[in-house]
Amino acid sequence: MDQKFLHYATGPIAVKMAVSIGIGMLVGMERMWSHKETGIRTFSIVALLGMLATVIGSDFSIACLIGVFLLVVITNVRSLLIDRTTEITTSAALIANYILGVLVGLGHIFTPVAGAIIMTMLLAWKTELNRFAGGLQPSEIRSAILLGLIGFVIYPLIPDRYIDPWQLFNPSDAWLSIIAISGIGFANYFLLRMFSTRGLYLSAIFGGLVNSSATVAELGARAQATGQSKKIKTLCLLTTEAMFARNLLLILLFSERSLAAAALPIIAMSVVAGLWIWKDNIRKELSGQEQPVSLHLQSPIAIQKVISFGFLFIVVQIGGTLLTKVFGSYGILATGFFGGLVSSASTTAAAATMANHGKITAAVAGSVAVLSSLASTIVNLPIIWKTIEDKAIVKQLTLEIITILVAGIAVVALDRIFEVSEFLITMLYK
Repeated sequence: MDQKFLHYATGPIAVKMAVSIGIGMLVGMERMWSHKETGIRTFSIVALLGMLATVIGSDFSIACLIGVFLLVVITNVRSLLIDRTTEITTSAALIANYILGVLVGLGHIFTPVAGAIIMTMLLAWKTELNRFAGGLQPSEIRSAILLGLIGFVIYPLIPDRYIDPWQLFNPSDAWLSIIAISGIGFANYFLLRMFSTRGLYLSAIFGGLVNSSATVAELGARAQATGQSKKIKTLCLLTTEAMFARNLLLILLFSERSLAAAALPIIAMSVVAGLWIWKDNIRKELSGQEQPVSLHLQSPIAIQKVISFGFLFIVVQIGGTLLTKVFGSYGILATGFFGGLVSSASTTAAAATMANHGKITAAVAGSVAVLSSLASTIVNLPIIWKTIEDKAIVKQLTLEIITILVAGIAVVALDRIFEVSEFLITMLYK
């Protein structure tokens, strides 16, 4: 046995003891609140044991781990004899708690503390997690598997280089955009699934982060069916604001420099939309009674969606590069607008990727993101005209959206004339 532990400084040892005991108490209190016999004292002692065993030596820590296993076996045998049940979750938590103590003994702080917090959360949220897992649909499980497949299995195999002599197409860029867009859609789909029943407004926000056009179509139909068509203006504008936020996030992920060009026009459009929401008495509407609503959007990740995301990304990237060579920046701007009519997310990601590879400037990529957002906003108008029967409300909404579009176009035009975004990019990244 290594005798070095006899001469360790007391300060570091005291800190390790405090952290290990704190970890054990945190998990143990949750087990005590759950009325388990293995509670705060046992978990604290086991975490402390892991820390002390590691300080003494690796052989002793392995022997103590065997002792923890024996303690788990004795606990489960006793439970079987008394009430014919097993403490599988508590047993697993106890073993994990010992390992966290070992990490503390090795000098780690963040990993064991974070692990203890996460483990406590999983233990405390038993009811919520069971309810959530029990309500999952097969399509949602398949979507989660597909997201893991495209993100962790296929992506590392994709070549990260241009595969054509004209340097038009990089498969890794296209696949990365699929991962980003699918990941955002997947996360917000489950937020929408969990919270949309609380009202139309949350449905508009979460739905806009997933698919703005589909959200406007369904909310419009539900508002019309439930006699709440007066709310369609606020709902449509909230969905548009959420779409703006999603596209800004994509710009930030793929080309941070382009954010300087995209932020000003999109913020201007968001401010105008916010003013219209305020004018349409959103405070009064939120304080009133509204019928719960649940959107029935398709699961955001499917083979068809992955193919469509990737195909549009490739079209925008290749077409935008060719048009840029022929028509300059106006070529990619036109591509961005027409691509936004189909999917502003894929178009924004493609333009940002082109800027990241130096095919277009960061300022032009930001302008493409703005134009694709404008196009996505325009697409919502024919949906509303077809869905809502009260044409007076639809005309008011059309006027409001036109002012939003004018604000965005005006800021983009001023930016192209005075090169404000180029100046900001130069100042920020010189």
